[in-house]
Amino acid sequence: MTRMEPFSDRELRDAFGRFATGVTVVTTLSPTGPLGITANSFASVSLDPPLVLWLPARGSSRFAPFTECEAFAIHIMGAAQTETSGAFVREGDLFDRLDWHAAADGTPLLDDCLARFHCATHAVHDAGDHAIVLGRVLDAEHREGEPLVFQSGRFGGFRSG
Repeated sequence: MTRMEPFSDRELRDAFGRFATGVTVVTTLSPTGPLGITANSFASVSLDPPLVLWLPARGSSRFAPFTECEAFAIHIMGAAQTETSGAFVREGDLFDRLDWHAAADGTPLLDDCLARFHCATHAVHDAGDHAIVLGRVLDAEHREGEPLVFQSGRFGGFRSG
């Protein structure tokens, strides 16, 4: 797989897409109300202190509310939540169509996800065309179920065994 010519942006994006990831919806309370965005760039960082990270794209119209907020929640989506996950890719204000409740600090918390991490913003770092948002986990919940997976531009499921 040795190349002589440089790779294109499309080739790099397609290569990145070969890595299957889980799907999250990140929510926050913005000045205009609850806001959400789908992200597959999520990772656990540390148990002590409890930290997670995710990476919003600078080109997103929802970039500023998520990089300037004091608190947010990351929701790990289940296999049955393809429609919700896909909808948050396109628009951020879907809460009138969802089951959710607000945390004590107003952070919107989606019901029925596989796991949820309610976080205080710990740090935001520059990362090229994205930002790295580190969150200190204030609360974590989870349930059993099959995860929603994203690979090569498509949502799918995970088959074990």
